[in-house]
Amino acid sequence: MKKYLYVLLSLLLVVTLLPAQELAAKKNDNKDVDLWNAVNPLNTTVTFLNTGAHPDDERSDLLAYLSRGLGVKTSSLIANRGEGGQNEIGNELGNALGIIRSNEMKEAAKITGVQAYHLSETTSDPIYDFGFSKSPEETLEKWGETLTYERFIRFIRSYKPDILMPSFRNVKSQHGHHRAMSILSIRAFEDAADPTVFPDQIEEDGLSVWQVKKVYLPAESEEKATTSIEIGDYDPIYEKSYPQIGEQSRYLHKSQGMGKDVPVEPRQSHLELVKSVDYTDKGIFTNIPYDFNEWSEIVSDDGISNDLAELQESLDEIVDLYPDREAILPNSQQALQDVQALSEAIENGTMSEDVKKELDHKLTLKEKQLQKVSLIASGLEVEATPASKVITKGEKTQIDMSITNNGDQSIHQVSAGLIAPEDWKITTKDEAEIDILEAGESKNVTFQVNVSADAEHYHPYDDPLIQPRITFEEEGTKTVNLLELEETFAVLPELGVSTEPEDIVVNTADVEDSYDVKVNIKNYYNGAKKGSVSLNLPEGWTSEPKEVDVSLEKRLEEQQASFKVIPPEDVEKGEFNIGAMVESGKNVFDTTVQEISYDHIKDSFFLYPSTMDGVAFELLKPDSLKIGYIESGFDEVADYLLELGFNVTKLTEADLSTGDLDQFDTIVTGIRANLAREDLIENNDRLLEYAENGGHVVVQYHKPGDNWDKDKTPPYELEIGSPSIEWRVTDENAEVTMTKPDHPLFNFPNNITDKDWDGWVQERGLYFPSEWDDHYETFVSMADPNEDSFDSGILMTDYGEGSYIYTNLVFYRQIANQVPGGYRIFTNLLSYGTEESAEIRADEIKAKVERFADEGEFEDETTVRALTTHLSAVSHYEDKGTGGKIVKHMNGFKQLIAYHKKKDLISEEAFETLDNDADVLIDKWL
Repeated sequence: MKKYLYVLLSLLLVVTLLPAQELAAKKNDNKDVDLWNAVNPLNTTVTFLNTGAHPDDERSDLLAYLSRGLGVKTSSLIANRGEGGQNEIGNELGNALGIIRSNEMKEAAKITGVQAYHLSETTSDPIYDFGFSKSPEETLEKWGETLTYERFIRFIRSYKPDILMPSFRNVKSQHGHHRAMSILSIRAFEDAADPTVFPDQIEEDGLSVWQVKKVYLPAESEEKATTSIEIGDYDPIYEKSYPQIGEQSRYLHKSQGMGKDVPVEPRQSHLELVKSVDYTDKGIFTNIPYDFNEWSEIVSDDGISNDLAELQESLDEIVDLYPDREAILPNSQQALQDVQALSEAIENGTMSEDVKKELDHKLTLKEKQLQKVSLIASGLEVEATPASKVITKGEKTQIDMSITNNGDQSIHQVSAGLIAPEDWKITTKDEAEIDILEAGESKNVTFQVNVSADAEHYHPYDDPLIQPRITFEEEGTKTVNLLELEETFAVLPELGVSTEPEDIVVNTADVEDSYDVKVNIKNYYNGAKKGSVSLNLPEGWTSEPKEVDVSLEKRLEEQQASFKVIPPEDVEKGEFNIGAMVESGKNVFDTTVQEISYDHIKDSFFLYPSTMDGVAFELLKPDSLKIGYIESGFDEVADYLLELGFNVTKLTEADLSTGDLDQFDTIVTGIRANLAREDLIENNDRLLEYAENGGHVVVQYHKPGDNWDKDKTPPYELEIGSPSIEWRVTDENAEVTMTKPDHPLFNFPNNITDKDWDGWVQERGLYFPSEWDDHYETFVSMADPNEDSFDSGILMTDYGEGSYIYTNLVFYRQIANQVPGGYRIFTNLLSYGTEESAEIRADEIKAKVERFADEGEFEDETTVRALTTHLSAVSHYEDKGTGGKIVKHMNGFKQLIAYHKKKDLISEEAFETLDNDADVLIDKWL
């Protein structure tokens, strides 16, 4: 049976509907989707691999066509887990978000019939989504090019794809991660077939070299394509077109807000052949054996050649018998027997070793496919349910398995079992083997599971610990299938320990007497657990109480222990940690178990140390500052500000529409708030009116498509740059120039220096404004290496009696990651326009001098005494209101610190801070 047709269109070939699809169309009155998913792959031996960088990079429409339409064995290999993105369904970020996105990709792949794989293997893997990158060189440097490429070549040699296609081209307009995977995909064409490339894979791990037959790229245009495929066909089995199936899968990337409705209409996938063993490109499958008929023409052994042709005839007959399960089962079992016999014959055949290995691989894949066909055709349905989806080391539990014959025929020699780690013990008192399971009959088997005392704790990217196994025998051939549990089965610590809050910031300018810390304990052991909860504190810190006893009576019970953590009198600036632990018997439990549960994916757990990350730094803030925050759901800035003692009110829809906005000194919009808050769009005029009447508005970054109207949303025209890659600074260490360093934005309440731009994470800013009205002032300039600088990271304008700031700098990332400079600069943006912005007294400057002295910022104690003497005199004249003498003494103060700076007796930070404060005080009294 011919497997594909070609229609000449211009200089290109467009693949049209295959006979297998036509067969499905004829039989759609009695659709059996599960069976069709199993039999359709019998049509071909081709394997196809699509590569990308992040979950959702897969070419879903093309993959749906290849897999569901043609039956091609299709897979996606994705580099990382998407940890660096945003979460549109919850508050998980970082590794927890990566777990969600990995599971979403698994579920999406089930829709398109694709197998999903990742190069990233663990939650601490170097192949990590570190954020947007413009450069494949930067990407591979951060991932580790050798490690990444070794895993890539290993995968190709294991999976053995005939056709390889990266989802993106290596062009400047693309994400650096995408470009890196495109580069590696093309390079692998030669290297996977070269035994001198990563020879240990061959010599020590037993892999064989593999020659990919073709590498395609998405064509830049239809005109530049070498092959175009019509993928828009409607499939009556699925009652959707292939692009619709693709979008159905993309809807499962919910954390990214993916998926859209598309009509049934023609759609072509335009491809460019860039590597090939034969550059004749009359179609995507040209010069690749499509099925065993075409393999029979390659094999020199006449006997094996005839057997291959007969095997394909048998496989075609199985497809032709769809949807008759009863007729398919004996044919599938016979074909399975033929495949096994052919594999043995080929091993002893006279063909070349390369052909032997490749054909053996194809037959092994076909054997697995036939096992699946036989299981579906048998009508056997297997359900395996653990007594608990969580368990601990050394525990015993049970798994109930039911086998039901939902078919119309008897099934013989049915056997149930479980696959588990070698050091686990699996037993059953039930009869696990059934001579005959009649149609409509069910059998229940209960397995006792003894978990090893040395069992590994759950990891979200490991293969399942337990797999149900079902075997039966028909036509003298045994069929074996491994299945999945319906729910996640996880080995967890007996006690999970987590803290509230997860992070802590200490403001050295206003250290609290104590900080409240709560420790949550959850029992995952099937029984009672007692223990003592305590904190591992930095030197000089104490807690009240020192420890708290807890007693949990049953599995999943939770308790909370409360502590007041007391810092020392002089908290050192810098990072610190506070660990939480529970001592129970001879064991110490200090692992957080983050439970991740959503309806569209399987439950997962993220295990990590139960440690609070802390940082101490000076943050000055106006005591009377009152902030209104319009949350978008895409950031947690308001919560972080509240934890540091800011007076923040989260504004509701009612607040925006009818509330008293004038009560706030500053109103802030969360990132992309115009996308998330329709009420903000409806009340944008009220927000501008608030600014015009004397209020201060701070708007954080938006995308052009976030309902942003460049003429109506801001007070004066402000257009957001697009595409993103051309309007962002991705180097978090990019040099920043403050173009107006004397402006209050950089001097009140915190004196901002170059140090405040150090230690940033992921990037500087994204979607920089590309055009803005002359009313706006600019304040910073920055650029990625070897690129033109952006001046629009902070734009501010006076508006009526008030002011309006737009900033696309990623303060939300810095605040979430406890970057001191992010807090300090953002606080200044919030504080602009408050009464205190022009107020400073000599005693405040004197306190800073003393603090700098304590921190070792002065080399000479006489300098400190001279400066404090000047400032004591100024305080005296402030009380009398003698402005001339204040200015005279402060000018002397400035000369003194300038002299000591020239002699390197005072640090740069201390000099800049004190010099700026002196200018503010002088300006006040001039």
